[in-house]
Amino acid sequence: MPDTRFTAPSLIDVYPYRMSCGAVHFMMFRRAKGTLYEGQWRMIGGKVMAGETAAAAAQREFKEETSLDAELFWCVPSVNSFFDFERNMLHHIPVFACSCKTEAKPVLNHEHDSYGWFTAAEAAKLTAWPEQQRLIRLIERILLHQDSLPNEWILSRP
Repeated sequence: MPDTRFTAPSLIDVYPYRMSCGAVHFMMFRRAKGTLYEGQWRMIGGKVMAGETAAAAAQREFKEETSLDAELFWCVPSVNSFFDFERNMLHHIPVFACSCKTEAKPVLNHEHDSYGWFTAAEAAKLTAWPEQQRLIRLIERILLHQDSLPNEWILSRP
């Protein structure tokens, strides 16, 4: 069995959000017909390309799937972990979050047919994946209960 302790990530997750009236609202996307996870509401997910870091892939995927520029892009100090029984593979997916302007309106690519802004509670109910629900609540907790993000988490800021 191969040693996977130091395997570079092949997938990333990005949780776009905005602050409004003292609450965190997440931008969620409905997967389009004919795509993986068709009809499910999700955050942005994507693949890391050869020679690309997970952080660079997260920023690229956000831009490709929304056409937006993030105000602040940061690495969440957690991972999305799940077991894929069909491939007999354990996934550890780096997680990123980015703040968007209040008036941000994405231009969706072919992967999504709708989007919306949802409170953390609403966003967590929309997704069927327990790890994604946990990460939504974690990001909300970090944003509401920390004075600032540690510099070590920040990829880019305005």
